[in-house]
Amino acid sequence: MLALRSQIFNVLFYANLIVRMIVLTPVYFLLPRKKAYSVPRAWARSNHWLMEKIVGTTFEIEGLENIPETGCIFAPKHQSFWDTYALLPWMSDPVYILKRELTWIPLFGWYLKKQRMIAVNRGARGKVMVDVMRRTRLEMDKGRQLIIYPEGTRRPPGAEPAYRYGIARIYRDVQVPVVPIAMQPGLFWPRRSTMRYPGHFKVRILPAIQPGMDPDAFFEHLIDVLEKASDEVLLDAVERNPDLPLPPTAAKRVAELRQQTGAP
Repeated sequence: MLALRSQIFNVLFYANLIVRMIVLTPVYFLLPRKKAYSVPRAWARSNHWLMEKIVGTTFEIEGLENIPETGCIFAPKHQSFWDTYALLPWMSDPVYILKRELTWIPLFGWYLKKQRMIAVNRGARGKVMVDVMRRTRLEMDKGRQLIIYPEGTRRPPGAEPAYRYGIARIYRDVQVPVVPIAMQPGLFWPRRSTMRYPGHFKVRILPAIQPGMDPDAFFEHLIDVLEKASDEVLLDAVERNPDLPLPPTAAKRVAELRQQTGAP
């Protein structure tokens, strides 16, 4: 039954994306950019509804008061496709740095371009990256929220941290607060899997790290606060959902944390 519900959700999830892009294209491209953002925001909300009603997965957000009213950088954990769209309803004007190949996808790529997402050739260096930083600063000057995954790619829950220093360079150059976000959606929407698991989990938005720190000190601090919070929400998810099948990385990390605290 769980496998069937997972497949029904997957079909409806992609149908929801495709149908909305086709039907709402005239509205989306005629509206000013900021007003057009209501389309992907509503799409994200509808995905949450589908996952709750079909799979039985729900979540709660802690720390919404930690989101600055000015431009900032969101630095969330990245474990599945879920976390690429999940927080859109709570963002006022997000911008992503993403691989340019995504902008080549018909309709989907046009939607990205409409929102002025920053496409980059991941293999590029030198002048191309200078241009990316220039465009990033231009968007941030407009008060937008830049979303950067500090580990660069999806990681399984509980895996050893593998942060990339690029976020420290952007923090140094852009001079805006960085908001770490701890969550464990990979327990319920695993990467490289079609299974979706029911349960409830927390998304924890941590206090913003203000600009002005030494980049190396900032980098160490980001890893420290984000990993501690990630361990806490991992334990919380496991305690709330005792029947949840854990990937080996998560099971290993939970055992380590319980041993450290003396918990059973």
